[in-house]
Amino acid sequence: MKIMNYLREDGPEEQPRVEQGLSTKEALKRQKTAGKNQLAGREQVHPFRIFLCQFKDFLTLVLLGGTVVSVVTGEFTEALTIAVIILLNGLLGFIQEYRTERTLEALKKMAAPRARVWRDGMLTALPAEELVPGDRLSLEAGDRVPADCLILEAAALQADESLLTGESAAASKEAAGQHPAPGNEPGRKDLLYMGTTLTAGRAVGEVVAIGMETQMGKIAGMLRDIPREDTPLQKRLDQLGKTIAAGCLIICAIVAAAGALRGEPLFTMLMTGISLAVAAVPEGLPAIVTVSLALAVRRMVKRKALVRRLAAVETLGCTDVICSDKTGTLTQNRMTAVRLYLPFDDITVEDSDQPFLLEGRRIDPLRSEAGREALTVFALCSDASEGPDGFIGDPTETALAALAAKAGLLPSRMTHLRRTGELPFDSVRKRMSVEVEDRNGERTLLCKGGCDLILSRCTTIRTAQGPAALDQRMRQRILDAANAMASEGLRVLAAASRPLAPNEKLSEQSEEGLCFLGLAGMMDPPRPEVREAVRSCRRAGIRTVMITGDHQLTARAIAGQVGIWHKGDRVLTGAELDRMSEEELGRAVEETSVYARVSPRHKLMIVRALKKRGHITAMTGDGVNDAPAVREADIGVAMGISGTDVTREASDLVLLDDNFATLEAAVEEGRAIYQNIRKFIRYLLSCNIGEVLTMFLGILMGMPVVLLPIHILLVNLVTDGLPAIALGLEPAEKDIMRRPPRGSSEGIFAGGLLSRILFRGCLIGLTTLFVFGHFLGTADLVTARSAALLTLVLTQLIHVFECKSEEHTILSIPLFNNLKLLAASAFSALTAFAALYWPPFARLMETAPLSMENLLFIGVCLLAAPVLSILTGRLFTEKAPGRRKKTDAPSQEQKQKKSRGFRIRGFRPCKPSRP
Repeated sequence: MKIMNYLREDGPEEQPRVEQGLSTKEALKRQKTAGKNQLAGREQVHPFRIFLCQFKDFLTLVLLGGTVVSVVTGEFTEALTIAVIILLNGLLGFIQEYRTERTLEALKKMAAPRARVWRDGMLTALPAEELVPGDRLSLEAGDRVPADCLILEAAALQADESLLTGESAAASKEAAGQHPAPGNEPGRKDLLYMGTTLTAGRAVGEVVAIGMETQMGKIAGMLRDIPREDTPLQKRLDQLGKTIAAGCLIICAIVAAAGALRGEPLFTMLMTGISLAVAAVPEGLPAIVTVSLALAVRRMVKRKALVRRLAAVETLGCTDVICSDKTGTLTQNRMTAVRLYLPFDDITVEDSDQPFLLEGRRIDPLRSEAGREALTVFALCSDASEGPDGFIGDPTETALAALAAKAGLLPSRMTHLRRTGELPFDSVRKRMSVEVEDRNGERTLLCKGGCDLILSRCTTIRTAQGPAALDQRMRQRILDAANAMASEGLRVLAAASRPLAPNEKLSEQSEEGLCFLGLAGMMDPPRPEVREAVRSCRRAGIRTVMITGDHQLTARAIAGQVGIWHKGDRVLTGAELDRMSEEELGRAVEETSVYARVSPRHKLMIVRALKKRGHITAMTGDGVNDAPAVREADIGVAMGISGTDVTREASDLVLLDDNFATLEAAVEEGRAIYQNIRKFIRYLLSCNIGEVLTMFLGILMGMPVVLLPIHILLVNLVTDGLPAIALGLEPAEKDIMRRPPRGSSEGIFAGGLLSRILFRGCLIGLTTLFVFGHFLGTADLVTARSAALLTLVLTQLIHVFECKSEEHTILSIPLFNNLKLLAASAFSALTAFAALYWPPFARLMETAPLSMENLLFIGVCLLAAPVLSILTGRLFTEKAPGRRKKTDAPSQEQKQKKSRGFRIRGFRPCKPSRP
């Protein structure tokens, strides 16, 4: 059948489509009756309950008990002061946790699924919870079904219903008949169920049940609440806190017992031991990690990266290989057809009223049968639809449809050709075919796909005289033309067709014996910001690899433009990967920067090979078949715009703008948050060691109790609260993306961090003890304790600025780039001075004001700790994190070598467990 015979005929007026859908007014009316399309979630925790939880830990309860005892024994002032400090500490913890809960809930809403639904006659994307019964949905392979719906139209449709049925094999689905049965009982072939996934084909469906009325909702109603899991880092730090707590409690018990044996009041020493334990134990460490992670996730959202699992933030800082898709991620995903190759013509397409040029002369591509039929294939073998501002749909298909439209072949005007069947495109077949029927009942197969794949299925070629045999010389000529376009960075697709016999059913066997019609070359220009992002990753020790289904010449051209491919790098195809052994593949992944013509199976092979070589790998994907590789990678990255629901569910990170530069920004944020976690661990533990050492050595040296319980609680409030949180909000250091990624086996205390903590903690304690001893010999005990309290607070506040960087000293770090830290430190310092100079507060704290001479002496002593830290800092630095020498692959000896610094057994921050 010759398509051109009836293309010039005017067909009947187009009939209204089944997908027109509801009006917005009607949808809102139905929503008031049916409610939102959402499953009943866990009961939200009331803010008051969050507040009460701040006082449930054992040490705080003991301290509250001590407050009651103080009231009973008549120590009302001390009881009131301790109660106020406990209340303020609990209020601070409540604010942190409540804000974190709100942040995480907001992020959860952002990650909620969306659905393509017809409203007011237009196809639009809405949150799935806005669906109502009667809505018409458009679904395709990779989509997660947002509600139970009746299938109105189906093309090669299959759905994974394993979460409902337990069956691993996909279920075949078909359109409902004219009188479908009511209800949404399970197992029906004409129904799609909420939460299931389309694995093949496409469909139009009508919503019949939403929310708890769906089959998924009925199951959800039987399930009990599942408690939230902490991230791996939170669990490890919780273990760290318990390990330190055990040691601190022993020391605190020794302090209390030694003071009591020496004749100090038993109650006072008991309260001192308890207060010291509360101050020394970093029980807030996991909570601060939660706050820091949540705030980092919020910052990442502002940079268009949505973290689906908090554990992913920990792993981002370890990433040393990024496997990126090309289309939309590295490129603008705005395909434009710029070449049309017919068997004997190489036509250039320009943006003008007469867009087709042949050797500089304007021509009409419809003048030849090959041109007319090739453009017909590009117009009709497509799921692109016409919108008010152009074509809507897949970028490749919209570019081809626009190419046909420039020649005057608009799908909406070709109503005399009715599409009666479809073999959808997928990443394994790499082609799409449709069956069209004319008014005479003659049927034709229209096929488009990769040039080499389509050409291998062609036996004839369209010429001016009609179909002619496709000989080897002509095949080579076509391949040369395709390679020439690919080498210019164009994506090349071929068009072919053949008539179908009267009784022939459309199947993959129908895609043999095709007649070659022509080629289209499309350009998807690289994103302008990608080249700098790739360069930044390279400086950071992160290798970027392109993995695409495009022709290898096209892939290499684009990779060269963005800086991924360099002279000497290997380019491998999927066919070459199939011929490699496991050992050969392991060596090849170290030398290859571009993988072309690959299938999802090859992506999985590449990720596993990289992981086996010791690399921490991020993998981007959008299609349903990318999900296994995305799941396998250490960091799975899904596309927020073009990605399917399945891939997003398998991912750890979603790029809201599908942009590679956003992934680079996410890696930077991941590195920054891990460094900030190390910073406030360093700060908290140094301060706690200083406090414990001050009390412990004071007792051992026969001195009076250096600080009263109320002093210790005040120090714990003003130094371990706001400054520590503000330190967790420290912006990324300017050179953080110039450092290699940290090792996957690196402990939290690697790089000499433990040595720094111990040394600085000792300086804090000894400085405080020295000041106390000096004033004890020259003044009264109250003045000595006042000086010790002020020294301890100010020494710790100076140390918080030292913790801003592990690479630089306090003399070379930017002091004013974190206004929150400045404000928190100023508030803490003012509180400490108020405890001495504001009479009502001083009476509560049992302190006395200090003279200017005394303050100058304390000021000189405060300088001793940072000066000694600067002079001796290098002695306690082994090898800073992220400064390891890069090698192609870690040796067995390197894998077995243990990190030098203290580490909790099993601590591996870069290997988060997956739910």
